[in-house]
Amino acid sequence: MNKIILAIPLVPLATLLALAQPAPGQEVLKLTLPKPMFIGTPTNLKSPNLEVVTGKSRGAFYVPKGTLLLSGKKKVTSRAAAKTAVRKKWTGHKAAAKSSARKALKSKGRVSKARPVKKARPKQRIAISHHREEDFKCDGLRAYAKYRDLGIADATHGLAQAHVIRLQGPCNPAEVSKLHYHDVEFQMVYVLKGWVKTYMEGQGETTMQQGSCWTQPPKIRHMILDYSDDVELLEIILPADFKTVELKA
Repeated sequence: MNKIILAIPLVPLATLLALAQPAPGQEVLKLTLPKPMFIGTPTNLKSPNLEVVTGKSRGAFYVPKGTLLLSGKKKVTSRAAAKTAVRKKWTGHKAAAKSSARKALKSKGRVSKARPVKKARPKQRIAISHHREEDFKCDGLRAYAKYRDLGIADATHGLAQAHVIRLQGPCNPAEVSKLHYHDVEFQMVYVLKGWVKTYMEGQGETTMQQGSCWTQPPKIRHMILDYSDDVELLEIILPADFKTVELKA
């Protein structure tokens, strides 16, 4: 029977010692590994980057001189543990958000919205006005009219005004018939004597006689076309102070 002899070259001991020594400019990196902990079922990790367990002591690890170990004194973690921590943190945030939303809804259901406080008007007083010719004055809106103030504006602290109007004759259409509107909340006119011919947008021309009454909606465009020499009107307006805007025909 033929014998097969393998020729295995022997590496000199000096060469092995040379391989175990650091190269010029290198030094041994001292590693202090944490104590292993075996808790629960071990995870079967498979990765080409993991060191093969041989049961023997690990050889020296050489690095360039001056190298710093950045992971020294750092907390040891794993990717699986990090994912679990992030998941727990995110779940906690979601639970806290839901809890806050529920509390907000419950609180909203319990607390009613505060209603705006309506400013109280000053207490009104009684106003009595008797007829006196000297009370008709040319101190109103139109120069061709005399006004008798009934004291309503003062008694209501500006809530409303009421006056008797005497339009001065004869009527001058060039002065009287001018389109305008009043920025008011309410306006009513009652014919006490004579007649007056008016124009109101959407209504057209209307002759109002003694006993006639009409309202003029806020900002409706209107004008007086003609009137009798003895016409008297009772006018009530809210509020007492308002703006009149003259318009071009």
